[in-house]
This record gives sequence, C-alpha cells and structure tokens, in this order.
Amino acid sequence: MPAHTFTPMTSEDFITFWPTFQAIVAAQETYAIDPNITYNDAVTLWCQTPLHSIAVKDGQGQLLGAYYLKANAAGPGNHVCNCGYMVTPQARGQGVASAMCEHSQALAIEAGFKAMQFNAVVASNQVAVKLWQRLGFHIVGTVPNAYRHATLGLVDTHVMYKTLSASAYV
Repeated sequence: MPAHTFTPMTSEDFITFWPTFQAIVAAQETYAIDPNITYNDAVTLWCQTPLHSIAVKDGQGQLLGAYYLKANAAGPGNHVCNCGYMVTPQARGQGVASAMCEHSQALAIEAGFKAMQFNAVVASNQVAVKLWQRLGFHIVGTVPNAYRHATLGLVDTHVMYKTLSASAYV
C-alpha cells in the first residue's frame, strides 16, 4: 500500500474535500447528513465540532480522503469515540479507508479513548460493513429501517463497536 500522510485538516484541505463531501451526502447511501447541508455547516460538522479532523494525502500531496474523531457521548460516555470517514472518488478501492480507520484507532488511543463505536453503518453498505469487521469491529445491534436510502428505500443500520488496545498500534 502506498504511503499516506495524515495531517490536521486545514481550511484549504476542506475546500478540496468539499466536492467529495457533497457528493457522498447527496447520494443518500451512507451518511445521515442533510443532503442540502451548507458549506459552513459542513465545516462545523466535520472540522470544528470533532476533537480531530484529519486530511489524508498521497506522496504528491493529493487529497485522498478525510476523517473526524470525536467523543461518541458526553460525560460518563466520553471514553468511547466515534469517527466518520470519506474517501475521494479517485482513491476508492486503494486501501485509504482501511488506512484511515487504523490511523484513527491509534489517534483515539493516544487521546485516551477506550473503544470506538460507529452508530449507524448502513447495512446495505456491505463494503464498509465487511471492512470494519475485518478491522475488528463487531455488530452489536441492528436498528430496523433506520435509514432512507435513495434507491433502496428503508434499510437497517448497524451499531458497530471495538474495544481499543494500545498494543495493537505500537
């Protein structure tokens, strides 16, 4: 797998990322984000609210994708984190999502999180479900008809969970 660089997302990175973000959200196949979200609201959601927002680039500085890392809940639940990942169209199928997930787990451990939870993995997104399972996540619950898929109608979502272990990322 080619080397990737992981850096905090800058304003310029988000400008480059915005068409990918818009297309993924507008497709209404994987993310429960309003397809009409404004640029400023997207910046707040992806870059300002999370603890970390990371841009992933290739060796030439080309943006391949981005992810955010945040606490999944507040107070007594803030030891479990949540992430969201998006890969640019030209980088799909090249291991970028896997690299981002692995990087985010190491970053989460460094930030003191004990586990990672994905709250609503769309069940029809079998590529993501299988990838997260390969990376050690388990389906701990399924919510029937929780997502309005643009072409499939109502589909289930999975809650996926993984206990984080520092020894796996040393």
